[in-house]
Amino acid sequence: MALNPVTQGTLNRLRAAVIVPSFPSLNVTSPYMGKSFVHVTPKGRFNNLIPTATGAVTSPEPYVEADITFMLLRTQSLGASWRSQWELQSTIGQVNVIPDSIAWASVTLDTCVIGEVDFGAYDGTDPMIKVTMSGIYYINSALWSV
Repeated sequence: MALNPVTQGTLNRLRAAVIVPSFPSLNVTSPYMGKSFVHVTPKGRFNNLIPTATGAVTSPEPYVEADITFMLLRTQSLGASWRSQWELQSTIGQVNVIPDSIAWASVTLDTCVIGEVDFGAYDGTDPMIKVTMSGIYYINSALWSV
């Protein structure tokens, strides 16, 4: 029997977190999240191929928009803190997302805003609030040194 010579690693779902440096009282760690924890989704192309007569020209983007989505428990005071924040001001600033693996670096988005909120069902069976923030994810950092 052959063994896989490459260690596959370990996921630690309790490691996942949403860190808001400008508003530390809004930091969300695993005890405050639903089982789906947190998702980061870049939106848009990282690079473009522009057709020419005989090939293509590359045109890398310096950034893309990205969404951070997490399920926050409305049964805890942190949910009320988030509600107070979006009712006062939905501009958040920088947000760092800590992943579920030490092998994958955290993701930082700048200029974040609270974009969408789903209060969830008030039926006594669903304690989740779905929060979606949008921000800027900087890519192709070599472009800045040209």
